[in-house]
Amino acid sequence: MEYLKAFVTGGLICVVAQILIDRTKITPGKILVLFVTLGVVFSALGLYGPLADFGGAGATVPLPGFGHALAQGVKKGVEKYGILGIFTGGVTPTAGGITAAIVFGYLAAVFFSPKSKK
Repeated sequence: MEYLKAFVTGGLICVVAQILIDRTKITPGKILVLFVTLGVVFSALGLYGPLADFGGAGATVPLPGFGHALAQGVKKGVEKYGILGIFTGGVTPTAGGITAAIVFGYLAAVFFSPKSKK
């Protein structure tokens, strides 16, 4: 049942993104930023935590989950380090994801020939 919840939760997030790509003129980069920002906002409002508890990896792996992790890291950073935690708190819980994005992005650029979307 856990896998089904994760699949449905992550799938719904991806469906929203695909609808935005197909039906609007919003660029994929702006959708990326929108989803991360919504993850932060929903986390601040206390809405993303229950979604992450329900959907597991289906809610924590997509982009809003990254925003949620940033927000929670900043919250803990502020509690531990004060005002400096605003700048350092988000990096610790997201370091693995950031590193993976950089490494795999670099490898994709090396091994494949990227083309712009027309």
